[in-house]
Amino acid sequence: MGVSERIGRYIENSSWIRRMFEEGIRLKKLYGNNEVLDFTLGNPDLEAPIEVKEALEELIKNYDPKIHGYMPNAGREDFRTAVAEKVSREQGLKVPPENIIATCGAAGGINIVLKTILDEGEKVLFPSPYFVEYFFYVENHSGIPCPVETNEDFTLNTENFEKLIDSNTRAIILNSPNNPTGQVYSKESIQQLVELLKLKNKDNKRPIYIISDEPYRNIIFENERVPSIMELYEYTFVVSSFSKELSLAGERIGYVAVHPEIDDLDRIMDGLILSNRILGFVNAPNLSQIIVKHCINSKVKVEVYKKRMELLCKILEEVGIEFVKPKGGLFVFPRVPIDDIEFCNLLREELVLAVPGRGFGRKNHIRLAICVDLPIIEKLKNKLERVMKKVR
Repeated sequence: MGVSERIGRYIENSSWIRRMFEEGIRLKKLYGNNEVLDFTLGNPDLEAPIEVKEALEELIKNYDPKIHGYMPNAGREDFRTAVAEKVSREQGLKVPPENIIATCGAAGGINIVLKTILDEGEKVLFPSPYFVEYFFYVENHSGIPCPVETNEDFTLNTENFEKLIDSNTRAIILNSPNNPTGQVYSKESIQQLVELLKLKNKDNKRPIYIISDEPYRNIIFENERVPSIMELYEYTFVVSSFSKELSLAGERIGYVAVHPEIDDLDRIMDGLILSNRILGFVNAPNLSQIIVKHCINSKVKVEVYKKRMELLCKILEEVGIEFVKPKGGLFVFPRVPIDDIEFCNLLREELVLAVPGRGFGRKNHIRLAICVDLPIIEKLKNKLERVMKKVR
């Protein structure tokens, strides 16, 4: 076998999204793009805000060949300043530019944080259902990934965290709005978790950190508000990207923001900057940093995503499939009446593609992305009705 045992295991464990994506390619070749309803990928499909195009035009108009050279590993000063202002506004406290690292998306950000804080064999907890890549990110840096079951409505369960937190726990990853459920964790539930961590920290030589993974922070519905974790807990890293709110997923641009009151700040910043380099990122793409600084306060038309989510939830309700209505993000995570793989196979017979929930830590659920046009969602109802008829 050419690959390592670990990578072989990763290939199997991460195969559900990949399999459905590849199946979508095959079916579209057979039946045509318009006949296959593909709800598998959270690939933002809305146009980037007009400010992105304007930034590109400005870049070309004032083109300087020097922009293609190396830069400080932490990123451009003007980008870090713009992000610091944005984070300060969102988090409700002053975060200076010196506490910002430009990263290759949120994925790069989480990896440099874990590289910086984790010793071999330390545990990283995260609520389940979870973004499947967390397992791989933690093991990338010799940590132990530990999913923590949430309540039936996917809200945080502090008691379940308490059962798993011990002296070997180094971090908790919170993703809100959550992928795949769309749940937004309330300020009260985060406060309960923070109080637990403060209690546990009294007996630890090193604190338990929170890594707040926030790429969907500004994709929210019904006037929902995503609480600031930095306001509640000083041992916090905020990690985010512009993949969703600016529809720049392919440009790989994000950031890490470090709480200004975190202990050993200078050493932590040195560690993040070094990790950015030695993990092979070196620095975030220069052109992406230049573009984003010009449209840092813009975002896609979230109301389009909201209309899609409302229609999808209406269809699920009408065909009798249980779900928790998402408060944000790009996914809905309904509970299906039979095994999730079997249900996805029945959907595939109707040329509908979804991802089994077990890939996100919760069986008997499926994940549906709203990165498709309304007419595609409208076609789903009849197909779901036929599948539910077979199930019943």
